Amino acid sequence: MCQPLKDSHIFRLTDDTGMFQHAKYGVPDPTKGYTTDDNARALIMAVMLYERFGQEKYLALVYRYLSFVLNAQNREGRFKNFMGYNRDFMEESGSEDCFGRCLWALGYTLASAKTPRNVKDTCRYLLQKALPHVASLRWPRAKAYSLIGLTCLDMQETEEHVRNLAESLAKQYEEHRDDHWNWFEDGLTYSNAVLPWSLLAAYRVLGEQRLLDIASESLAFLERITFGEGYFKPVGCHGWFLKGQPRAEYDEQPLEACEMLLAYLEAYRITSHKRYLDRARKCLAWYHGDNSKGLCLIDSETDGCYDGITEKGLNLNQGAESIISYFIACLALDVYQ
Repeated sequence: MCQPLKDSHIFRLTDDTGMFQHAKYGVPDPTKGYTTDDNARALIMAVMLYERFGQEKYLALVYRYLSFVLNAQNREGRFKNFMGYNRDFMEESGSEDCFGRCLWALGYTLASAKTPRNVKDTCRYLLQKALPHVASLRWPRAKAYSLIGLTCLDMQETEEHVRNLAESLAKQYEEHRDDHWNWFEDGLTYSNAVLPWSLLAAYRVLGEQRLLDIASESLAFLERITFGEGYFKPVGCHGWFLKGQPRAEYDEQPLEACEMLLAYLEAYRITSHKRYLDRARKCLAWYHGDNSKGLCLIDSETDGCYDGITEKGLNLNQGAESIISYFIACLALDVYQ
């Protein structure tokens, strides 16, 4: 467990609607409103907190964030994403990535033994409306998030979706890989770790060796790029890393450390290879200063998490994605301590 794990910034960012998207330094910024992306991930975090500590304040967060996701689902079963401070959504349907993150959150919440019956029933309702759209997903990360969520479930109606999503990602990998590039696309951009992670999860459910082989090979490739200096250094978001071009060094974002950690933990659960657990610990250490700048991303004054590492140092804003990523990383790794 991260010591001490303090939740003050989580409650500071959360109002009676949900979690604000951004903060100006450590102060919530209502002008930027909310996103379903953040509230779906916050739902996972809240469930993990309730699983770990069993406190009513965390169960209240579960209801709050799930209510946001419920409000975000449109009539067709997709999810709106951006909401203004006036509680009006700014679009009728959000991105496919948003859809996938919602399925991840709903699957995780529904699978938890600690989730109350009414919460589970609401998750089932939302999933049933969303499932018809899984087959039409086009973007790889949307497929990966959806796959991760659906592999949480023991539901007969999701097995075909799991198989089809896994096959689609495996086929994309085989189309793009070569002797020196073991990846699903011709570039490493954002949320890279969810791609091998999702195929690890699919292997756990389906037991197909090909999925494990692709997941292991692509995770090893991502590791070579992000652990070249011995500590975790994600691909920078200002330019990414396109095949045949220099990689962008900055900015480094907290979400990447969290999702890489979760991918390693999935690999460890499947293989029991201790090196995966050691790498997961290195990903968590990134938040505490084992990084390219030697700087801790946790603000001792607010208990928030800074929004990343720039070429000049820390991004001192402390938004939702950052604190959620840190808490999920801590809570996930705590199971193995």
